Amino acid sequence: MSMLVVVTETIPPRLRGRLAVWLLEIRAGVYVGDVSRRVREMIWEQVLELAEEGNVVMSWATNTESGFDFVTYGENRRIPIDHEGMRLVQFYPLETDEN
Repeated sequence: MSMLVVVTETIPPRLRGRLAVWLLEIRAGVYVGDVSRRVREMIWEQVLELAEEGNVVMSWATNTESGFDFVTYGENRRIPIDHEGMRLVQFYPLETDEN
């Protein structure tokens, strides 16, 4: 079992309900829990299936250099990358209008 945090934005109510079955919603769109790897993977499958146009980041404690790992779903300027064995966050540049 390991600590799991899921942060959501603009997800459908049915996904909110599914997350609430396994995790505690401590703030609007912020879910936490202590779950097994199998449950974590099942939750992520639900996110992929039901998130639609929403954004989701899932992070969990693990035995790595940083002590955690994470995955993301949806449009977001932040994307996870691997750099020499470390998970880091890279930012897409801001889109600008060139008129």
